[in-house]
Amino acid sequence: MAFAAGGKLAATVSNEGGLGFIGGAYCDANWISEQFDAAGNQSVGCGFITWALKNQPHLLDQVLERNPSAVFLSFGDPAPFMDTIKSANVPVICQIQTLRDAKHAIDVGADIIVAQGSEAGGHGEKRATFTLVPEVADYIAGNATDTLLCAAGGIADGRGLAAALMLGADGVLVGSRFWASNEALVHPKMLQAAIDANGDETLRTTIVDVIRNLDWPDRYSARILKNNFADQWHDNVDALKENIEEETKNWHAALAAGDASTANAFVGEVAGLIQDIKPAADILKSIVNEAEALLDLRGQQHRSPVNYLW
Repeated sequence: MAFAAGGKLAATVSNEGGLGFIGGAYCDANWISEQFDAAGNQSVGCGFITWALKNQPHLLDQVLERNPSAVFLSFGDPAPFMDTIKSANVPVICQIQTLRDAKHAIDVGADIIVAQGSEAGGHGEKRATFTLVPEVADYIAGNATDTLLCAAGGIADGRGLAAALMLGADGVLVGSRFWASNEALVHPKMLQAAIDANGDETLRTTIVDVIRNLDWPDRYSARILKNNFADQWHDNVDALKENIEEETKNWHAALAAGDASTANAFVGEVAGLIQDIKPAADILKSIVNEAEALLDLRGQQHRSPVNYLW
């Protein structure tokens, strides 16, 4: 949620009983400071792309001075930052995409693991939420019972929350659905493009990193909304690099204008479940209420055969 999850969105989610995060991402110090100011007195967390934080480690101290509810580390080794965060008595959340990464994060002291499936918007890997989450849940149950687990990737409504709990998660991380909220810092035309799309119209690719000159590790790709730019360059990255100056200018101009035919919306497969833009508070309440109703229904269905047999 880089540059989309600002202080207002994070504060709203926290105020409604969730835990909202500022998308610190690529470590823009001024932007992060502005968003903590926008969050006001509400307690929020801050997330980092770990390999980017490695290049600007001083920014972690800046964030810790704001007394965040938690620090969220994704896409890189969290070990170098653990002592600093722990010494500030701040919980550490590590997002992982493989069981191996989950084991490492637990070994170095993560308080919460977020198991992210490839359905997620933005960067990730290849494992699917539906298999990764229970595999990590089983490992935690046998080796790290004090560690909490959240599921991420493909969760946009109460069905997703209920399913994640059934898979062994303690909670969920919701990205794309809050990306499509009133409080998110996203151009309205980009939001409309996501509403008009379905899950089939997303794509995992590296072209958005090439066009933004971001040195992402090879293991990660980004899920974006397909458009003319993706159609032209996804299978022709070398040619994109040869035309990079002109294409970069065009892509960034389109992003500023909300032109979703050229710039890409970073949204997950749940695009097909996003039908409107709502206040973040309404989204959170809807997810929780729907999940509670579904889990209660499951309980009733589980009990009824027993009553019948008796």
